[in-house]
Amino acid sequence: MKETNFFAVDLGATSGRTILGTVVDGKLIQRELTRFPNKIIQTGGHFYWDIYALYDEIIRGLKVVADEGIEIASIGIDTWGVDFVFVGKDGALLRNPYCYRDPHTDHAMEDYFRLVPKEKVYEKTGIQFMQFNSLFQLAALKKAGCSALEAADKILFVPDALMYMLTGEAVCEYTILSTSQFLDPRTKRIDPELIGAIGLDESMFGRYVNPSDRVGCLTPEVQEMTGLGAVPVVAVAGHDTGAAVASIPASNPNFAYLSCGTWSLLGIEVKEAIINEKSFEYNFTNEGGIEGTTRFLKNICGMWIFERCRKEWTEAPEDVRVVIEESVEAPAFQCFINPDAPDFANPVSMVEAIRNYCKRTGQYVPQGYKEMSRCIFESLALRYRQVLGYLKELSPVAIETLHVIGGASRNSHLMQFTANSTGLPVVAGPVEGTAIGNIMLQAKAAGLVGDMFEMRRIIADSISLTEYKPQDKEAWDQAYERYLQL
Repeated sequence: MKETNFFAVDLGATSGRTILGTVVDGKLIQRELTRFPNKIIQTGGHFYWDIYALYDEIIRGLKVVADEGIEIASIGIDTWGVDFVFVGKDGALLRNPYCYRDPHTDHAMEDYFRLVPKEKVYEKTGIQFMQFNSLFQLAALKKAGCSALEAADKILFVPDALMYMLTGEAVCEYTILSTSQFLDPRTKRIDPELIGAIGLDESMFGRYVNPSDRVGCLTPEVQEMTGLGAVPVVAVAGHDTGAAVASIPASNPNFAYLSCGTWSLLGIEVKEAIINEKSFEYNFTNEGGIEGTTRFLKNICGMWIFERCRKEWTEAPEDVRVVIEESVEAPAFQCFINPDAPDFANPVSMVEAIRNYCKRTGQYVPQGYKEMSRCIFESLALRYRQVLGYLKELSPVAIETLHVIGGASRNSHLMQFTANSTGLPVVAGPVEGTAIGNIMLQAKAAGLVGDMFEMRRIIADSISLTEYKPQDKEAWDQAYERYLQL
């Protein structure tokens, strides 16, 4: 019984962790080694990530491995998207990276569209427009005369920068590059016109690598600090959503996925990017996936509204599982909201926002946490059906199953509502998809699996999955007609 161990670094916008993943007898076992906060630093009118603190936490996790005498086959890192680090000609980092929440990109999109029209940017990239995308960050920095950009020899996205600090190798990983809005998904390279418009060129980025490519080995300095040897560092899906989608335990390509937590990402995995008038109209995005695939998806609301309401519900039980269970005590289909309406973006009171929306649309106004919870869950399920309808218009394959990953996959009522609403069987799990995808892409690099479906078979054999079959079709069809009229 041979065990192979992998060290995964999973960094989110509020916290990070290091995980030991062990593959043995065709099964995956996980153990969290360390967990730590990822704090935004505010100074001088800007918001920064502390790249050195993140690096130090990776070193701390590696020391745990060394102290326990564990032999690891490789190291992989995934993070949030779009943000980057500048490296000087002497190889030193020039400053901590800006956080995507920094206001310096206010109006940056409009300014950039004077250089390259909006429609042309979408035609070249197929990426939805958000002001914090890397292209607009760099354009804003260029306009502001940023000294770090002016002195930069290399621009490395956050997971690539951390791999550089571990190995000394400057790379540009495909999935994290795809969040930038200057990747051409057809060529899978940086578009020269888009970055050329702000005076940059392809040579300022590292060599291209794909998920499961080997980047390099730990430097002698890191080896000495950690007590480990020349452990390989592997480029996993550096974008955390790419890693999460890699963990979907699908047995064939005819599926849609819903990565569902605070926010939801609903999409499909395709061989070629889908860029046309409809995808532009529906505001879908094309991001890099594993094995050269594209993740064609739409960002929509998830459990954000529910979590905000929970902070206001003084009468509700503290245990979220009890609140979810009690939601079905409320009558069905009393009222609906559009979860993506501007009303729910960031109101002072989410409870009042829901009540006001229902009043304005001539509906029953929900009372108490049970009725409001049911309203939220039913509305999310109906919104998923609507977006899935757009996907079916655009998808090159028939969609037969909906795989749900992320924290909300544990919400059995939302999962059943989603199956009922969409008319598709819903397969819920895994909850910790990002770390699992990271580990299994390392296993692929080590030769333990041959392709994505073999990788996904191991995942399916290693975790508990729950399947929900559609029910109550007529009632949900009638509810959907009411929802569309809002």
